[in-house]
Amino acid sequence: MSSHPTMSKFPEVQGGGSLILAWQIKDKHVLVVGGGEVAAGRILNVLNADARVTVVCPASGLNEEVAFRVSEKQVAHIDRNFEPHDLDGADMVMCAIDDPEASSEVWKLCKERRIAANIADVPPECDFYFGSVHRDGPLQVMVSTNGNGPKLASIVRKKIAETLPSNMGAAIENVGRLRKKLREVAPNPEQGPKRMKWMSGVCEQWSLEELVSMTEKDMDGVLSFYESGKVPTIQEARAE
Repeated sequence: MSSHPTMSKFPEVQGGGSLILAWQIKDKHVLVVGGGEVAAGRILNVLNADARVTVVCPASGLNEEVAFRVSEKQVAHIDRNFEPHDLDGADMVMCAIDDPEASSEVWKLCKERRIAANIADVPPECDFYFGSVHRDGPLQVMVSTNGNGPKLASIVRKKIAETLPSNMGAAIENVGRLRKKLREVAPNPEQGPKRMKWMSGVCEQWSLEELVSMTEKDMDGVLSFYESGKVPTIQEARAE
């Protein structure tokens, strides 16, 4: 008999998906080609991720929202059509123009330079897709149909959002602050597994309402139990 484990013990591979990641692009340079409605949505997405954005598009082609971001200096603006040297220094490119030939040229240039690119409405010319995103403070939930049905992604995202408590974002913010304080209390890397287990216990034991109402004083009270490994109730934490 074979000593190898049977395949059924392991998850089945389901090809055809995307690798969904939280891509950190803070201070990265993102070039957006075009200034219409689609470009406006792309620009907001990357500004929310704290990227540095340059829009290349004739001023006459900017819609109201993109023109506003230019006037507010939220983005840099190059007032002309795309030229290949615009890619110099770009970490990511998004193209949203009504010119398939010009769009494909942008794609080819990005491939030559190994720059991640998204050509709107042309799935084969995309290194990444935009999903439909629910945002509540630090919480982001993305639904992707892998380019098959963007409207359906929006419908699924709304259904998911409806099931989430309205104060979820505030609870996550407080958990983040507690984690940061815990790292200050127990900074050693070897404490990692204990920190993770203890924080998991707090998240599981405390209700969302308790996490939302947690004050700085409560956090200090909670942290006083960490050394023992005990996860206190909110009442025990406040008694400290």
